[in-house]
Amino acid sequence: MHQPLWAPSADRIAATRMDAFRRYVNQRHALQLADYPALHAWSVAQREVFWQAIVDFFEIRFSQQPEYVLREGSAMPSAHWFPGATMNFAEHLLRRRDDRPALVAIGEDGSREQLSYLELAAHVAGLQQSLKVAGVGVGDRVAAFMPNTWQTVVGMLATASLGATWSSCSPDFGTQGVIDRFGQIEPKVLIAAAGYRYAGKNLDLTAKLNEILERLPTLQQLVVVPYSNAQARAADFHTPAKVALWGDFYQAGGEPVFTQVPFEQPLYILYSSGTTGVPKCIVHGAGGTLLQHVKELGLHTDLHADDTLFYYTTCGWMMWNWLVSGLALGATLVLFDGSPFHPGAERLIDLIDAENISIFGTSAKYLAALEKAGAKPGQTHQLKRLKTILSTGSPLAHESFEYVYRDIKRDVCLSSISGGTDIVSCFALGNPVLPVWPGELQCKGLGMDVQVWNDAGQAVIGEKGELVCAQHFTSMPIGFWNDADGEKFRAAYFDTFPGIWAHGDYAEITEHGGLVIHGRSDAVLNPGGVRIGTAEIYRQVEKVEEVLESIAIGQDWDGDVRVVLFVRLRDGVTLTDELQAQIRQIIRANTTPRHVPAKIIAVADIPRTISGKIVELAVRNVVHGKPVKNTDALANPQALELYHDLPELRD
Repeated sequence: MHQPLWAPSADRIAATRMDAFRRYVNQRHALQLADYPALHAWSVAQREVFWQAIVDFFEIRFSQQPEYVLREGSAMPSAHWFPGATMNFAEHLLRRRDDRPALVAIGEDGSREQLSYLELAAHVAGLQQSLKVAGVGVGDRVAAFMPNTWQTVVGMLATASLGATWSSCSPDFGTQGVIDRFGQIEPKVLIAAAGYRYAGKNLDLTAKLNEILERLPTLQQLVVVPYSNAQARAADFHTPAKVALWGDFYQAGGEPVFTQVPFEQPLYILYSSGTTGVPKCIVHGAGGTLLQHVKELGLHTDLHADDTLFYYTTCGWMMWNWLVSGLALGATLVLFDGSPFHPGAERLIDLIDAENISIFGTSAKYLAALEKAGAKPGQTHQLKRLKTILSTGSPLAHESFEYVYRDIKRDVCLSSISGGTDIVSCFALGNPVLPVWPGELQCKGLGMDVQVWNDAGQAVIGEKGELVCAQHFTSMPIGFWNDADGEKFRAAYFDTFPGIWAHGDYAEITEHGGLVIHGRSDAVLNPGGVRIGTAEIYRQVEKVEEVLESIAIGQDWDGDVRVVLFVRLRDGVTLTDELQAQIRQIIRANTTPRHVPAKIIAVADIPRTISGKIVELAVRNVVHGKPVKNTDALANPQALELYHDLPELRD
């Protein structure tokens, strides 16, 4: 295709924050950066000047000024950003103090609660005081076992306001999955829901929470949010820690006080998905997270104070942390808790109209499912203010790009974004001043020296290879929890190419300066020594009407590797020889003979992590008779049984 699917008008470009920032940089530094590629090249070549410009453009306030912007060694990881600076993350998210809605929290049952910026600050002030009385101070951990509600946001802001460290899991995590995470970080306080709703069911969490409490012996305070379990009582929960219901624990009111902490003070602990062992506890710093998020939300997403931002996420996924940073831009955030398909496929689309959402974030899986369900929101909904659709979680297929512009809205910036928990942000993402090409992420993030390297460590364009970041960036983790010498941290990201961040994505830089993600490097298929990204296969299978979703692995066979494709079919459809032939023909016609699966097998379910990512490695291990070490990281661990000892894979 020689034409983009969408391109912004000159007026739209001129009104963006991205273009305002380019003009700001040109004026301030007497430059003539004409376009985004020039701005990006400058941001990488002059990282210190660039990040200082972000600080000034977004009016980031340091209570103590830094000695300089960056101190670094010759190889990663060795950076210290803004050494000597002190600041507070929550202070920047609560700068607005008026009646503008800050949070609109919507439950699956249709309940709706709204907090203004003024009310949000009052709740944070009250909770902050009670957490302080409970002994929470700088460096202490506060954990949350919570759905995506306003209470969770208040908990995070109150924690960060004290210079403490926040960590959260969602209630759909298995008991062991929560213990594997919180057991490592030993929180002083746990904020937990007594129940939650999903897919029309009201789920009581009392028994699950008591199992978790048994394994958190150092806990000092439990705060229970009844949520969907209105009858919950403090006496229902068994722990040596003090127990209080949310409504009894604090009184909203007053002004929050913000403890000033170093730029690198641990703000968040996030977790790797943990399907190959106990999850890694990834520690993110307050300053680096803030700078990266205001850059991504303010410039790349074009979020303004009059925007309404929505992202479908749970509190166990980094997109929750990213979403909440929208408060730093003064926007209204819409929080949704529940199934995106209950009671029907268009539940979230209804929200766009009901709440006047201007920026709508979702997953590639959701957009594909919406199309498979036959939804045509452009014909059934107004979508008046909708200007941007964001997609992440897995590569967005060409067909989904086309679906959005055909059946949702023509004049919308569709931004596929990619980064991860490891960096609590993005390497490649959207851009309101650039066109949208099918199958491509629009651009590399500003200040991110993103490259694709071949096996020899050479940068390539138009070829597939390893996604790397060749220079330090502000949201690189401080390290892993309980990894004092940094050995596990270095092994995770810097072993592939010594001193260079290798992200574990198999990617390609396009002629437009965009990126295509072909899948995870560790899931790359290798038949006959040719590397194939799984996303290349999924893209073709998406076209087959009878297939709802698929997962591909490489099976060791006859001294080589053969491609095996598992498909989940629509209800009532069987995998006939004709359907297999159709699937193979579509793959062969649009890729290469190497991509064509040797075996196609129908399965009733496909295992996923709780954040919705399919787990090729876990399936590959089951097929090869190897153990899957941590099934609690999966949303549907029982699905793995479907891949065990299959007769079709014995010949």
